Amino acid sequence: MAAKEALESRNQARLAILELANMISVPMSLNAIVRLNVPDAIWQSGSNTPLSASEILSRVLPTGGDAENLQRILRMLTSYGVFAEHIGSGGERKYSLTDVGKTLATDDEGLSYAAYVLQHHQDALIRAWPLVHEAVKDSTEEPFVKANGEAAYDYYVKDPEMNELMVKAMSGVSVPFVKAVLEGYDGFEGVERLVDVGGSGGDCLRMILQKHPSVREGINFDLPEVVAKAPAISGKPVTHVGGDMFKSIPQGDAVFMKWVLTTWTDEECKRILENCYKALPEGGKVIACEPVLPEESDDSHRTRALLEGDIFVMTIYRAKGKHRTQDQFRHLGLSAGFSRFRVLHFDYFYALLEFQK
Repeated sequence: MAAKEALESRNQARLAILELANMISVPMSLNAIVRLNVPDAIWQSGSNTPLSASEILSRVLPTGGDAENLQRILRMLTSYGVFAEHIGSGGERKYSLTDVGKTLATDDEGLSYAAYVLQHHQDALIRAWPLVHEAVKDSTEEPFVKANGEAAYDYYVKDPEMNELMVKAMSGVSVPFVKAVLEGYDGFEGVERLVDVGGSGGDCLRMILQKHPSVREGINFDLPEVVAKAPAISGKPVTHVGGDMFKSIPQGDAVFMKWVLTTWTDEECKRILENCYKALPEGGKVIACEPVLPEESDDSHRTRALLEGDIFVMTIYRAKGKHRTQDQFRHLGLSAGFSRFRVLHFDYFYALLEFQK
């Protein structure tokens, strides 16, 4: 009996390693169904009617394609909970979107997680992944630079399509979280001048001002080439300001940022927070939406997403940039001069950090 159990355990271990070794099929298949616009073809403004691969194909490729190959992709992603499979009496397979799959369908605001999938799988980023081991051998330069010859943000700025996709991807991920924050966080009350550092097109700032009309002025602060393309926000007192957060940050009662600190080294984060400190009056605060790592590792979807994101940062943005734990963020804030720190979790990829002067 013991020998049989040991053999079964070894077989399960071998299956697990085969799954991990073939895991590239998952993100690449996600990329494929987004490029083919499969989620929207099934979703159809909420109908989510189960469709066969042939029916889906007729909607996304009217000129024709290979339904069998599409079905192979759909079956594999069904095993990861992206689609639900419906097998009829004649054996025909049809597919609808699960809750996971629905995140890839375009919502009423024109947003989804689809752009996030595409952004992660562009050629320049894919070239960096075989060099992950280089971040261990030499952490002075991230794999993206080794593969492409320059830093990711510099690369994006020179490629309008990549930059546009990045903005759309971050909007698709950030907007749902900011909605949750606005429902459960009252820290914007009493703020009259709010500075959004790294605000991109100003989507989140617009949402905050709509929810909190007491905020009389919003400053959307980002790189000059980014804010130059930012749209005007009608009816809201928002000013787009270009600059460098490593040199100075516009003054305000509070500074808001999302997914900024995680892409920089500890020393760079300290410099950003020090500039925030200088821009704030006594009692002012930084409100930051950042991934926060748990102290202990487990196999939950949240922990895996956070740890995978940490490797993404290491590979693409900064070899020593990283996702951090609550204590690591606290130490950064204290080192920059802030006296108080708290974390609010919203059961999401991001948490809300508050550094008070």
